[in-house]
Amino acid sequence: MAAVEKASETTLRNAFGNVLSFFILLLIGVLAFSIRLFSVIKYESVIHEFDPYFNYRVTQFLTKNGIYDFWNWFDDRTWYPLGRVIGGTVYPWIDLDSRHHMVSLLVLVRLLNSLNIPLSVETVCVFTAPIFSAFASWATYLLTKEVKGTGAGLTAAVLLAMVPSYISRSVAGSYDNEAVAIFALIFTFYLYIKTLNTGSLFYATLNAVAYFYMVCSWGGYTFIINLIPMHVLLCIVTGRYSSRLYIAYAPLVVLGTLLAALVPVVGFNAVMTSEHFASFLVFIVIHVVALVHYIKGILSAKMFKVAVTLVVSVGLVVCIAAVAVLVALVASSPTKGWSGRSLSLLDPTYASKYIPIIASVSEHQPPTWPSYFMDINVLAFLVPAGIISCFLPLSDASSFVILYIVTSVYFSGVMVRLMLVLAPAACIMSGIALSQSFDVFTRSIKFQLFGVPGNSKVDAGDTSSDSSVAENDGAKPDKSEDTLKERPSRKNKKKEKEQVEKIHVDKTSIKSKKEKKLLVLPLEASLIALILLVVSGCLLCGSVISGSSVHCVWAAAEAYSAPSIVLTSYSNDGLHVFDDFREAYGWLSHNTDVDDKGYTSIIKWVCLSFCTDPGIFASIISLKYEETSEMMHVFSVLSAATGGQRITLMGFVASWWDYGYQTTAMANRTVIVDNNTWNNTHIATVGTAMSSPEKAAWEIFNSLDVKYVLVVFGGLVGYPSDDINKFLWMVRIGGGVFPHIKEPDYLRDGQYRIDSQATPTMLNCLMYKLSYYRFVETDGKGFDRVRRTEIGKKYFKLTHFEEVR
Repeated sequence: MAAVEKASETTLRNAFGNVLSFFILLLIGVLAFSIRLFSVIKYESVIHEFDPYFNYRVTQFLTKNGIYDFWNWFDDRTWYPLGRVIGGTVYPWIDLDSRHHMVSLLVLVRLLNSLNIPLSVETVCVFTAPIFSAFASWATYLLTKEVKGTGAGLTAAVLLAMVPSYISRSVAGSYDNEAVAIFALIFTFYLYIKTLNTGSLFYATLNAVAYFYMVCSWGGYTFIINLIPMHVLLCIVTGRYSSRLYIAYAPLVVLGTLLAALVPVVGFNAVMTSEHFASFLVFIVIHVVALVHYIKGILSAKMFKVAVTLVVSVGLVVCIAAVAVLVALVASSPTKGWSGRSLSLLDPTYASKYIPIIASVSEHQPPTWPSYFMDINVLAFLVPAGIISCFLPLSDASSFVILYIVTSVYFSGVMVRLMLVLAPAACIMSGIALSQSFDVFTRSIKFQLFGVPGNSKVDAGDTSSDSSVAENDGAKPDKSEDTLKERPSRKNKKKEKEQVEKIHVDKTSIKSKKEKKLLVLPLEASLIALILLVVSGCLLCGSVISGSSVHCVWAAAEAYSAPSIVLTSYSNDGLHVFDDFREAYGWLSHNTDVDDKGYTSIIKWVCLSFCTDPGIFASIISLKYEETSEMMHVFSVLSAATGGQRITLMGFVASWWDYGYQTTAMANRTVIVDNNTWNNTHIATVGTAMSSPEKAAWEIFNSLDVKYVLVVFGGLVGYPSDDINKFLWMVRIGGGVFPHIKEPDYLRDGQYRIDSQATPTMLNCLMYKLSYYRFVETDGKGFDRVRRTEIGKKYFKLTHFEEVR
C-alpha cells in the first residue's frame, strides 16, 4: 500500500513538473521574442543592415511569382553586364529569415491572406528573427535536457533567449541567415544526441532531415558535418563505440549527403570539397569498427584474432585507397579543395595574404577580448564550471557538448561573426553549471533535513547491488571458458548480451548513486552557499540573475537595435533621427529612370537636405551639426560625364559593393557590384576606378555604362563607416587583379593619411576627389572630424564628374 501511494505521489510530482516546465518554456519564448522588439519600438518596422535587403527583394519576387519562377530567375539588375542566376546561388529555404524559408514564407503569407488577415511581406521579414529566436531557445532546452536534465535545459534556454551575441543577429528587422540557422544548428545537434541516447532509427532519420534543413539555410552547415564526425571518432578512440553511435552517424552521412546534394548552391560540393571529406573517412572507420564488433560476437577468441587481422588489413587497404583518391582530388585544386572562408578559419592569416575581399569584411576580423564580455558577459566565467560538470559523469552526450564548446571557442577567436556559434554552446555549459550548482546545494539540504531514512535505503541498495555485481563478475570467467570449448548458440549469445548490458546498467546506476552521495555537502555549508548564490545574483553587477540580465537588456535596447540605415543622435533638445540613406535611395528611384539616357547633373546630399548653393550648403551643415553634435554623414551621389560632351548611357549605379543590395532593393536601379561578392575581378575593377585619377576612372566607368557613382562620406559630422575609411581595401582588392595599383603609393611612410602629408597618388585619386569635393566650403578649413585633421588638397574641380543638383 505504501509503495502504491509513493508511486502515485511520484507520478503526480512528475506531472506537475512537466506542466510547470511547459509554462516556463512559454515564458522563455515570450522573453526571447519581446527582448528583440526594441528596434521596432524605438524606430519603426524597418529592415536592417545590407544583406537583409537582398533577402527581402528575393522574398518579394517569390511571393509574387512563385517557387518555379524563382528557380529560373535571372537577375539583370545586379552585376552588370554579367547578371546573376538567383535560384542557383542562394540557400533556398531562406525567406522566413534571410534567404531562408522562402517556401515557408509563401505558405504563411497566403494562408493568412486567405483568412482575411492582411500580412505584408515586409512585416513577416521584420519579425522572422524574433520568432526563430524563441524556437532556438526551445531547441536549446531539448538539447541540454538530453545532456543533463530538465533543470539544466530550462536554464540554458533562458540564457540563450537573452545572450547579446545571439540578439545581435536576431533583432526585429535583422532578416538574415543566422537567426534561422542557429535554430537549425541546435535542433540538428539535439536530434543527434537524442539518437545517440536512444538508438532510434526514427530520430536518426529526423536528424538527417534536420541537417538538410540546415544545409538549405546557411553555409555554416559544414560545422555540423565536421563536428559530428569528430565526436564519433572521439568515441571510437576512447572505447565508447556502441550500436547507438552507429545508428546516430551512418544514416546522417548517407541520407544527409544525398539531401544536401539536392540543394543547387551545394550540389556536388557535398561530395567533392574538403569540408566534407572528414565525414566520409569517419564513415569508413566506423564501419570497420562495427564489423570487428560483429565478428567478435560470433567467433571464438582464436578465430577472432585471425578475422581481425584480415579485417584490419582490408580496412587499411580501403582507407589508403580512399585517402589516395581524396589526395588526388585535393591536389588538383589550387585551394586544396577548401573554400576561401574555410581556409581563413584554418589559417587566420590566409585571407589577408591571398583574398583581401574576405579580409575586408568587418565581421571576418578576429574579435577583441572585450567583445567576449560584451557578447556573452558572465557566461564566460560559467563555461569552465559547466565543462567540469560534464565530466561528472562523462557520457556520450556530455562529451559532445564539451567538443562543441572547444571548437566554437576556437572559431570565434578567428572570426568575430562566429561568436554567434559560440553563444549556444556557452549557454548550454552555463546552464549546466548553474543547474548542477543548485542541484548540489538543494540536494544537500534535502538529505540533511529529510533524507536520513532514504540514505540508509540507498546504502542497502548499494550493498546488495555490489554483491550482485560481484556474483556476476565471478560468473563471467566460467562463461568465457565454456565459450572457448564450444560455440554458443544464438539464443545463449542473446542471453549473454542481455546479461552483460544489465551488469553495465547496474554498474552505471551504482556509480551515479555513489557520486550523488559524494556530492552531498554539510547543511550549514549548503545553506550559506545557496544564500550567497541568490544574494550575489540580486546584488552584484556581474551576477547571473541581475547584472547579466541588465546587460542583456541594455545590449538589446541600445547596442544592437539601431538599424544602420537609420541614424540617431542625442543633443540638448532630445533624440534626432536621420534617414539619409533611404532618402538618397528614394532620390535615385524618383529622379532617374530605369533605362535613363543622356547626361544628368548632380546632387550633394547632406543631412537630409538638397543643397544647390554653397552658402546654403554651409549653413545647413552647421545647423544640423549644432543640433546633433554626434554621428552623421554626408551622402554623395555623383554622375559620370564627359567634360561637356553629351553621351548616351544606361542608368547604372557604381558604388563600393557594400551598398549594392540596398541600391537594388530600395532604388530599383542596376548596380555593377553588390554584397554577393562572387566575382572578385568585377569588384577589383570598381576598386581600381576609385583608386585611379579622375580621367582614368571615368574611362573605366564609361566602359561599364555607369551613369551614377555613389559615395558615402562622413568626415563632416563624424560618421566613421564611410568610404574613405574603407579606401585601402579598395586599393588592395584592385591591386590584387590590376598590378599597377600599388598600396605603398597611397601611404606616407607606411601611414594612411589624407592631410598635407598625403601622397600625390592619394590626393589625385577619384575617391579622394568625390569625398572632399567642396568640403572646404563647409567651415573654411576642411577639417575632417573622423580622421581628426585638415585635408591636404582643399581646392580642386571635377573635370569628368559633376555634382547632381
